[in-house]
Amino acid sequence: MTEQWSFMPDALATPAGLDLEAARAFLKAHKVRYVLAQFVDIYGTAKSKAVPVDHLDELVAEGVGFAGGGVNGLRLAPHEAEYIVRGDLDTLKLLPWAPGYARMMGTGIVGGREHPIDTRNMLKAQVARLAERGWTLNTGIEPEFSLLERTADGSVRPFDGTDTLRKPAYDYRGLSRVRVFLERVTESLKALGIDVYQIDHEDANGQYEINFRYADALTSADTVTLFKMAAAEVAHELGAICSFMPKPKSSFTGNGMHIHCSLADASGRNVFHDAGDANGLGLSPLAYAFTAGILHHAKALTALLAPSVNSYKRLVVGRTASGTTWAPVFIAYGDNNRTAMVRVPYGRIEIRVGDSGMNPYLAQAALIAAGLDGVDRALDPGAPHNVNFYALTPAEVRARGIETLPRTLCEAVEELEASDLFRTALGADFIDEFVTLKREEWGEYHRHVSDWETQQYLTFF
Repeated sequence: MTEQWSFMPDALATPAGLDLEAARAFLKAHKVRYVLAQFVDIYGTAKSKAVPVDHLDELVAEGVGFAGGGVNGLRLAPHEAEYIVRGDLDTLKLLPWAPGYARMMGTGIVGGREHPIDTRNMLKAQVARLAERGWTLNTGIEPEFSLLERTADGSVRPFDGTDTLRKPAYDYRGLSRVRVFLERVTESLKALGIDVYQIDHEDANGQYEINFRYADALTSADTVTLFKMAAAEVAHELGAICSFMPKPKSSFTGNGMHIHCSLADASGRNVFHDAGDANGLGLSPLAYAFTAGILHHAKALTALLAPSVNSYKRLVVGRTASGTTWAPVFIAYGDNNRTAMVRVPYGRIEIRVGDSGMNPYLAQAALIAAGLDGVDRALDPGAPHNVNFYALTPAEVRARGIETLPRTLCEAVEELEASDLFRTALGADFIDEFVTLKREEWGEYHRHVSDWETQQYLTFF
């Protein structure tokens, strides 16, 4: 590795509780010339303006203006008020892969008010609902990704050309031969004070996962956004493509983004944990009710956690070389059961529906809304299912009273549109905008004639 990537852990971490004067001193000490004023669009894609560091005061006090009509999903017309991003000093981070640059997330404001269709604002609103009850949602988000390269004919293949095993999960060689990329991303994150604790080769050729320590929901979403930026830029420098596409190849497992969830009280105690749980899952009555809410709203929730046409190539009942897709479509929960939509790793829950194409702000806002509905209505998730659903026939699954998730984006969007809960919790304007955009995406896909169709039907009739 080159010296420029040999960062000490926490060496570039932003001190806590910065005021403007301390922030200016911090940026000067690290020779920062520009601060990226950032937000995400409806898809969770980072958007930015570069602000010269001598205008930091304006970014924090007044904000930076954007033409909202040029951004997906803000529902702003060209003649309407500007979309303003007012920087939040608590989110200030250096960008080790881009010396001289830092980033700052902000609050999206339109007409002097927080814009309700800004998905980061939406998550903050749901977090505030939890805070009213003395709770904080802690989440550990696990983004999977594919490290690829483009070939001369325009197709893509694993960046490591020797990564060809039929079952490559945890393979030493697959991990070692892309170590430059993995180390550069990991060292960048750790230098910023983000605790990376595991790195592995996943189930598909060219597929990896970098895990960082759990945090409150808003911090987790900000970290995922930063991680995607780092991974994309480091890959680009190496001549690779870091893809978060849910299903890059039909024969491989897809890129999931599992979310581990627990609620903490004001003292930091995990109130999802109960050692006396009769089911042996370590869950409290609160955790069961929260889980029940997620299961109850699972079909509509899927549109927000698996938000693309491609997502539903991952969410299928079927087999890959490893024997499973690792993307369960069964609306159920169980003890360490990776074939159910919700796994219980003891004392917390893991939502396995989401993929790496999701917006982490939107996804977590929706999970809070669904979970709190379960708590408020004291819903019961029923008994846990500790069975391999992939080994059951469809009739056997139905006999257990288990339904499945939507099979296409079109079906999922219809469920979301019909959901009174999400229309109320996330806002009718947002749901209408999301549904409109996703129906357009589905329509474009549905009208496209694929290579499979040409091969299948050209001379068939």
